[in-house]
Amino acid sequence: MSSLKDLQALIQDKYDIDPATLDPHASMRDKGFDSLALAEFVFAIEDHFHISMPDDDLSIDTLAGLAALVDSVLAKQPAAARAA
Repeated sequence: MSSLKDLQALIQDKYDIDPATLDPHASMRDKGFDSLALAEFVFAIEDHFHISMPDDDLSIDTLAGLAALVDSVLAKQPAAARAA
């Protein structure tokens, strides 16, 4: 399972950035995301997926890295929580 497509759609909805212009492995800072914008995006991710992102991994600033973290958090949730 990969949440990358969902993250790309979320970034397009929230910031009106065409996901095709974002290299999933490049720093989002290269597209103008500062620390505050990245923190806000993490909150949007948590709301979208109904998860809590671990605080110790919030230095990740690539879409691929965020997708891997989201996938990891989702995989640890019970099936009933994922279906909600």
